[in-house]
Amino acid sequence: MTLTDAQRERFSRQLVLEGVGEAGQQRLAAARVLVVGAGGLGSPAAFYLAAAGIGAIGLVDFDVVSLSNLNRQILHGAGDLGRPKTVSAAERLRALAPDVDVIRHAERLDAASAEARVAAYDVVVECSDNFETKFLVNAACVRAGVPLVWASVLGWEGQMSVVVPGRGPCYRCLFPPAVDLDGAPTAREVGILGAVAGVFGALEALEAVKVLLGVGESLAGRLLVWDGGTGAFETVAFSAQPGCPVCG
Repeated sequence: MTLTDAQRERFSRQLVLEGVGEAGQQRLAAARVLVVGAGGLGSPAAFYLAAAGIGAIGLVDFDVVSLSNLNRQILHGAGDLGRPKTVSAAERLRALAPDVDVIRHAERLDAASAEARVAAYDVVVECSDNFETKFLVNAACVRAGVPLVWASVLGWEGQMSVVVPGRGPCYRCLFPPAVDLDGAPTAREVGILGAVAGVFGALEALEAVKVLLGVGESLAGRLLVWDGGTGAFETVAFSAQPGCPVCG
């Protein structure tokens, strides 16, 4: 596709970036990204993906907007209470970027639907708040050969990484079945600052764009950890596990 004059002006600050240019912007416009979860992480991730010029963004979320969401889920407002999150999110994204094709998947992913849903996209950005969904999406991405960007946030902290199937470890390599995750704390119990979710949602969008453009060094095989209380970032390398039930 050829960029219009309006698109050249809209993305003028990106077009001059090394690694983007007109060819890279065209690649973003042709890309399809699936965002799983339109909440605290999914809101900033989807916003910045749309702002970057991603052509099609799929949104997976089965929930409705509640008052307790609004400290961090910036795709939604007070006037959206009780509405499906995919509906209010799609409206906000189209208001920001009228050219974006927003595909609403108002559903809870399960083993039967996840792989087919994932296979229809170029990159998956996993933004859920529970291990069950993260394990499900990770397995579906590995089977379908689709890159995955994931993040988790809680309290003042967060962590994230990238999975490139066939070229490094997956999410299950970090959390093998032997690790007991029952009783892990939740945001309902310990809280979460909205800006922490904002930081990691934006970083997820950045990693997805890097994967799509093939630029920079992705977080594949590295775990990025950030403590918002101290401002300290740390990156820890990890390897694929031979006994991993997903990618081993």
